[in-house]
Amino acid sequence: MKFDKILLCAVYDAEGNEYKAESLKNQHFDINLTTDNNCLCASVIPRCTVSFKKFLIKLNYNFSKNEKVFVNGYQSWTDSFEYSYSDRMSELTRLTEFCIKKTPLKYIGFSKSGDSLFHKYPRRNNLFYGWSYGYIRNQNNITLFGSIDERSGYTSISFDMENNAVIIEKDLEGVYFTKETNLLSLAVLSGEYNAVFDLYFKKMGITCRESKRRTGYTTWYNYYGNINEQIVERDLNSINELKDIHFDCFQIDDGYQSAIGDWLITDRKKFPSGMKKIADEIHKNNMIAGLWLAPFAATKKSKLFKEHKDWFIKDKDGKPYKTGQNWGGFYSLDIYNNGARKYLKNVFDVILNEWGFDLVKLDFLYGACVLPMHNKTRGEIMCDAMDLLRECCGDKLILGCGVPLMPAFGKVDYCRIGSDISLGWKQHKNVIREEVSTPHAVSNSIFRRHLDGRAWKNDPDVFLLRDRNNKMDFEQRKLLAEINSIFGNLLFISDNVSEYNDEQLNVLRETFKEKEIKIISAEFIEKDIIEVIYFKNEKENKLCFNIRTGKVI
Repeated sequence: MKFDKILLCAVYDAEGNEYKAESLKNQHFDINLTTDNNCLCASVIPRCTVSFKKFLIKLNYNFSKNEKVFVNGYQSWTDSFEYSYSDRMSELTRLTEFCIKKTPLKYIGFSKSGDSLFHKYPRRNNLFYGWSYGYIRNQNNITLFGSIDERSGYTSISFDMENNAVIIEKDLEGVYFTKETNLLSLAVLSGEYNAVFDLYFKKMGITCRESKRRTGYTTWYNYYGNINEQIVERDLNSINELKDIHFDCFQIDDGYQSAIGDWLITDRKKFPSGMKKIADEIHKNNMIAGLWLAPFAATKKSKLFKEHKDWFIKDKDGKPYKTGQNWGGFYSLDIYNNGARKYLKNVFDVILNEWGFDLVKLDFLYGACVLPMHNKTRGEIMCDAMDLLRECCGDKLILGCGVPLMPAFGKVDYCRIGSDISLGWKQHKNVIREEVSTPHAVSNSIFRRHLDGRAWKNDPDVFLLRDRNNKMDFEQRKLLAEINSIFGNLLFISDNVSEYNDEQLNVLRETFKEKEIKIISAEFIEKDIIEVIYFKNEKENKLCFNIRTGKVI
């Protein structure tokens, strides 16, 4: 693609006043644009202290009405899929958006899991935006627009199909520039779908850490926080009795700790023998032991928060800032605080080395970068946070979740690429784009498939085959298992397998079975209808289903 007719728009503060700039040079700074090897780079050379409220570059692109565009949602849970010319993005309702900005709801962290506090939603057809990368597709050829590094700030990429423009905008909030600084490095690559993504990751210098496909079990989607030692031992023993079905991993989820934030204080009523004994029991059953935690998060009732409020992210008034609404509202550690960093390193040392867990599922990671701070953008903070977590974990396995994706590229071994599934196949309303929803989880598994084997191994979330505590009919359960088997490389259930009948065991056996998958195409062929064409063990297959109802066609 030729980088011609590039338009700049910037709103900035300098010398105590607000200004607008549409040219590359003015009395306060120069913008240096360079193009080389399919990359567009922009840097700022300030003549005084400058802070950008808006910084965007507009590129010309002649869209055709038969093209599709993919936009990548802000974090793991955010809905992400392809749009057609006449579509309109799902969005927060105006009432919800008003509540976030104007009412006390914002103080309990409502919707801070998404981007609504720092990005305005489009409210018309033909305009679609995402983060870090996105593409325009014409059959099996794509043109990808992708940031090379988000440390300078998150990159929003908008496709304005009506006005034939691609708009690249940087989130530079909260940063003051006093010296020459790179603001943008953008690759624009065209070609066959897989070849383009291979080249994109090569340009970023990112490779997948883990090559192994894993199967396993997690406690969450059956018991949620209501787990105890007896439940874990029962389900572990039930799995061990399945001699012809192999499980790689057994993961303990939320509920073992005394409070969110107090990861090393085990709830002794639930787990009187402690977590080391649980890890040892898992190992005796020839599985790796996994443990969930939200390492940056803590609630008010936690010992961590009560004793170390100064370790947490603060608002402009110096008060601890709620970074999410879960558990009645939670706070997140300031990763640049030395006490917080030492605390985190000790937490992982105990869990991984003393207790003996092999894999940690790290959740609600977005909380680290909800606010820009310390003269750093949200993007730089999240990149630093992921570096810290990898340093803490060494070579142990990390399953990322609730994380803005690009800062986690190459840092985690597995990553959730969609929302949590719900216990039914239910299309939720757009209260927030990160809401719990099986259709959202399924569509993200399909349309973020390009990350599998490049950034990490994709975790599509669990599939459920049980009858009890499940609102999906069996055909929907089988469909979810099949989709996860095609598009995922971390295949977990959350069932007591001793309750399975022969049909359920057969589906589990087939889903977990090693197979060679090659995806030829996966797309909406009409409203709500997705068609997937793929090879399984060199045999061509077609799967067609209604994403809204979960019915195979």
